[in-house]
Amino acid sequence: MMLPALISLYIAHKRALGHRFQTEEAVLRSFCRAVGEGPLASIQAEPVLSFLNGNGPVTGYWVKKYHVLSGFYRFALARGFVSSVPLPHSIPRLDAPAFVPYIYSHAELKRLLDAVPAACTGRVPIDAYVFRALLLLLYGAGLRISEAISLHIVDVDLEQAHLIIRGTKFYKTRLVPLGNDLTQVMTEYVGQRNNRHSGAADTPLFCFRDGASLSKSAAQSTFRRLRAAAGVVREGGQRQQPRLHDLRHSAAVHRLVAWYRSGADLRSAAQAGDLPRPREPLSDAALSDDDTGPASRGQPTLRTLRNGEIS
Repeated sequence: MMLPALISLYIAHKRALGHRFQTEEAVLRSFCRAVGEGPLASIQAEPVLSFLNGNGPVTGYWVKKYHVLSGFYRFALARGFVSSVPLPHSIPRLDAPAFVPYIYSHAELKRLLDAVPAACTGRVPIDAYVFRALLLLLYGAGLRISEAISLHIVDVDLEQAHLIIRGTKFYKTRLVPLGNDLTQVMTEYVGQRNNRHSGAADTPLFCFRDGASLSKSAAQSTFRRLRAAAGVVREGGQRQQPRLHDLRHSAAVHRLVAWYRSGADLRSAAQAGDLPRPREPLSDAALSDDDTGPASRGQPTLRTLRNGEIS
């Protein structure tokens, strides 16, 4: 059997067992492009190793690719499509350090928002107002990027101030409450969006200029442009730079720090299952602009962040 057909068969098998298999599918499709579309049994060890090694140091992604191919070859071996497995017998030590999530300071968040118009010019197919709202939602609600771009108009209840996140990690659906500032942000955004695109219930909340649903790859690519324009960088090379997903980590850290600084007894509340209601991470966070100094009197809020009022 030719490689593309066998990959499709394997993906269908895994999804029939209940796996999403999205990242794994991307790895296998990439493998097919790298080694060609011939029979799997004709693929030798050298091109397989070349695919695993890629062009950079050995990272966690090397290990991910290895495990995906290992499962695929086990599937093929059990069904007689191959008689041997051309994978390395051991996993090399990682050359690159493990990625550590980046926690944005409030000043960096402001710089990112200020630079959105510069990052959404030229050939970038995303309007600045769309990307700005996406950033504020990712940070203000602590969403994953895949959750945000999967939202449809029907999933946004601004009267009740919550989002419906459907079929996310572990196939769960949940409600995400929105604070007052974020509700106002989304109300303004939806109004502007519906003036340009269809407001039907089944249409995507975040879309390209042509109305098509915003893709994860386009959002991440635009964020890399934005990060460069805003000058938000850290040491360690390209592979260690702050990510779009780190807005979620920053939201969690800022919220926890704000609770602690306000005197909330989180340990007792967690044991009683009565944690404080989530709000925008900056709504009352007693943090200085560099997130390291003592609380300032002029506490930044999502509203002041959005309006560029943080000095």
